[in-house]
Amino acid sequence: MKVTGVFPLFLPLCRRFWPGRLAGLSVTLLKATALEAAILAGHLLLYPTGLTQERRCAALPAADGTARLPVRPGTPVVLLHGFIDNRSVFVLLRRTLAQHGGQRVESLNYSPLTCDIRTAAELLGRHIEEICERTGSARVDIVGHSLGGLIARYYAQCLGGDLRVRTLVTLGTPHSGTRVAPLADAHPIVRQMRPGSPVIEELAGPAPGCRTRFVSFWSDLDSLMDPLETACLEHADLDAQNVRVTGIGHLALPVHPAVAAGIREALDAPLPADPAADGLTVA
Repeated sequence: MKVTGVFPLFLPLCRRFWPGRLAGLSVTLLKATALEAAILAGHLLLYPTGLTQERRCAALPAADGTARLPVRPGTPVVLLHGFIDNRSVFVLLRRTLAQHGGQRVESLNYSPLTCDIRTAAELLGRHIEEICERTGSARVDIVGHSLGGLIARYYAQCLGGDLRVRTLVTLGTPHSGTRVAPLADAHPIVRQMRPGSPVIEELAGPAPGCRTRFVSFWSDLDSLMDPLETACLEHADLDAQNVRVTGIGHLALPVHPAVAAGIREALDAPLPADPAADGLTVA
């Protein structure tokens, strides 16, 4: 199924001449398109607030005057945004995770001028080391939206980051590459997200002993994933679970309450993951 921008305009005609099943699908598509437009408008308003890196909490002094790291229960959660975006996309998800899980939640920015997934993954690794040192935690969890999930996967799978990353949750990430928007190939990092690119081929290669658990949320109305199933993570060496999300688009994945509940469940699940849970659906 492919989503086109003009399709909703023909909804009345479709409802007259199409069978009920297809008319119902068109209504779902119209709702998803309206939701994407509303989320985009809100995100454009919030975008300037996420241009800078977030402030880190200062360590509290101990009774003897020495520095003491703040104590938070649970594994720290790191949020990593997608292409030409920033941490403002996670405003609602960050609040939900902090309120329900009690974990320390941190959002990272990488430059919109980033031109290489490998370089971005190395930078992510340095950030993770700093977070572990500052919090005293041996491992972190990561939630990556779109390109952010691919960067985090490269770090965990190819740069030894599985020592640090306990669970990686990806939202609409093109694990096998996406063919959408061919005119965007002028940007080097977009070319790296194409099927068959060296980065995608490297990720498809063997990864024996990888200790990170992967949970991939993919939507049946994600217009940026072509084909849709590219957002599923299929790899013989990885502990991967795919969760299908129905009725919402790409921008809604970090915002939708049902997805947020699924993310919390994934982060709360003990290791190792139950293989029987693969193929879950979020409606």
